[in-house]
Amino acid sequence: MTAESVRQALYEVSDPEIPTISIVDLGIVTKIETSDTETHVTLTPTFAGCPALRIMERLVENKLKEKGFPNPKATTSFDVQWNTGMISEEGLQALKKHGLAPPPPTTGNDYAELLKHMPCPYCDSKNTELKSPFGPTLCRSIHYCNDCHQSFEAFKPVK
Repeated sequence: MTAESVRQALYEVSDPEIPTISIVDLGIVTKIETSDTETHVTLTPTFAGCPALRIMERLVENKLKEKGFPNPKATTSFDVQWNTGMISEEGLQALKKHGLAPPPPTTGNDYAELLKHMPCPYCDSKNTELKSPFGPTLCRSIHYCNDCHQSFEAFKPVK
């Protein structure tokens, strides 16, 4: 049992709020430790108040148990600060497939400007406007596309 085999198994665990993306592609699997007697996975949440933290821990433990890894344990840690640069290219496409505008790269100083014109996940237009920086979860904002007339959510960029 290697860390890579654990990582491969975790590609089968989807984010409970965004089922088109795995927790690995979302970048929240930040540490994997294995031995002959136990398997430990550390998760770093996208936001401290994420309501799915305990659910994700259980999903990880259940998947690893199903795959035969010894004594699986998942914990949440804030030792590593998550940022949207940790989302894989596959993860960015999975967000778009779910109807969420993927977060653009950010320097951290351009946050407000980036939120103003997030690209539409339906037509790729940048002729969009921010309707509310507060979406249904802490990691999302609400936007409107002036070209295809769709309302959409965007995954907020975090540096």
